[in-house]
Amino acid sequence: MDSLPTTNHTKGDQESLKNKTLETGASMVQNFDPPKRLCAHLNAFHTYANEPGRFVEANHYCAHLNDDVRQCILYDSDKPNARLIGIEYMIKQHLYEKLDPGERKLWHSHVFEVKSGMLIMPAPQAVPDAAWETAECKEMEEVVVLYGKVYHLWQTDKGHELPLGEPQLMTSFTASDQFDFEATVGDRDRRFGVDSKKKAEKRAYIKEPEIHHDADYAWKQRIGAGEAQGLGHGSKHAS
Repeated sequence: MDSLPTTNHTKGDQESLKNKTLETGASMVQNFDPPKRLCAHLNAFHTYANEPGRFVEANHYCAHLNDDVRQCILYDSDKPNARLIGIEYMIKQHLYEKLDPGERKLWHSHVFEVKSGMLIMPAPQAVPDAAWETAECKEMEEVVVLYGKVYHLWQTDKGHELPLGEPQLMTSFTASDQFDFEATVGDRDRRFGVDSKKKAEKRAYIKEPEIHHDADYAWKQRIGAGEAQGLGHGSKHAS
């Protein structure tokens, strides 16, 4: 495997002119209705449910299935050569509460992501900052009450150049001391030209919902096992 070429952090040759031509032609004539439904780009960090504290950055591209369910495609960056690393489903509380207890433990809350300013909706260049901040806050009002179930298929933080192994259940951070918040989120903020601290201040008015006791189980399981809280060891963003 080591002798094979690597392109876009992935084993394999550069895309051929033939495939580029076919790709361009297909985009002009084929139906791409499902991805056309994508309506929001969100950025945050996911941590491994079986190894809380080990984390990766994820760019979510989300669409509504209906008023109660969203589905998101996850990429390791917001660039054209981004690798698809996972999927996430988000549901409203009344659906979550009807799940079996064991199933509920696979889902995580978004309260800390929203209130800390970690979760952002990157702004297009043409939109004024004030207008986008208002739109982002409206989005956060919606997301703060949702529960998410996310699986990553590609362990990019291990340097894998192909999606290896089994899908990994991921979860969200629920407190700033679960990883190096300042350094990690600060680096992301610089790359996207945002300030998570100011976002947290602007979101202070957003009411925190009561989180179901079965959610965020990975962290509760870790505490129950008596493991010490250590700093997260995450991956750098894709170049």
